[in-house]
Amino acid sequence: MIQSIPIDNALLAQLRANALKLGFSQIGVTGVDLSSAEPGLLAWLEQGFHGDMHYMAKHGLKRARPAELVPGTVSVITARMDYLPIDTPADWQTQELRRLQRPGEGIVSLYARGRDYHKVLRSRLQKLADAIAAQVGPLGHRVFTDSAPVLEAELAARSGQGWRGKHTLVLNREAGSMFFLGEIYVDLALPSTPAVSGHCGSCSACIAVCPTRAILGPQRLDARRCISYLTIEHEGHIPLELRALIGNRIYGCDDCQLVCPWNKYATRSPLPDFDARAGLVGQDLCALLDWSEDQFLQRTEGGPIRRIGHARWLRNVALALGNALRVTLDADRARGIRAALQRRLTHDSAVVREQVLWALEQGRQGLTDV
Repeated sequence: MIQSIPIDNALLAQLRANALKLGFSQIGVTGVDLSSAEPGLLAWLEQGFHGDMHYMAKHGLKRARPAELVPGTVSVITARMDYLPIDTPADWQTQELRRLQRPGEGIVSLYARGRDYHKVLRSRLQKLADAIAAQVGPLGHRVFTDSAPVLEAELAARSGQGWRGKHTLVLNREAGSMFFLGEIYVDLALPSTPAVSGHCGSCSACIAVCPTRAILGPQRLDARRCISYLTIEHEGHIPLELRALIGNRIYGCDDCQLVCPWNKYATRSPLPDFDARAGLVGQDLCALLDWSEDQFLQRTEGGPIRRIGHARWLRNVALALGNALRVTLDADRARGIRAALQRRLTHDSAVVREQVLWALEQGRQGLTDV
């Protein structure tokens, strides 16, 4: 049964206070009518921009219809959680961009260096829902964080968490884009929080910096060219024409966020969960390629990287080593890279073996170029 109760300022204030205690930075509320977003979603799917993410097409418009996904839903509570570690330096964007100039170093996206955000947000969203129920009584609800057919960015924008940047991510004037989003679908009629206007203006830095030109224009992303998609979601061979463009990025890509002016306001998380784990930052690619499956599972336990599996991890690292080999002029270093790659020539996965062979060929190509 749909509930409709008076929501006074004290109740909303308590809701926000509970959210802050749980590590969230902001909450918002919006309704369930997302019909205006349906044409854009359908067009994106029809153009095949979702690539191998077949679940996107499978769920179709249910993504834009919260009340179909969870019957009885009349309001959506959105939550934002910042994820930069507490010790992140002021010039973090510059430091991360410099990593791209060190071809022998493997780069893991900032959000993936700590604990799996799905686990962190889901448990805390549930606690927040429990706190709401303690205030208003029995509550029909379901919590989500990047785990179901939910238009997260659309809901976040409609509830005032920020606006959609030209890279499609949500941008907040006080926090940039370095945050996770979560939702609580509820059968409680809540007043919506107002949306905010966009502030990208004429800036197109995110579009210009994308190595693979995955951002086709403002709010138009072809996931099939996105490095995050290619290194995480895509299971097979990475297209030949995109390999050199991936550089030393082995899990995800932050480029469009690193150049965004609004991220100078990115907020540090008070939670230790997102602190970078040992072995994932500043690591030599050869060492990462030598990880056994047991080592991979041990060192990624509880983190988001584990979901891609050992073979896909090796594929990504081998690709990055091929790119490093192309530009390596030091003979000893080149020999070390080739030796590391050759140790993976007999891997069980055909995808890994092909990627290793391609990487070794880049060394020969590099010699030809110079």
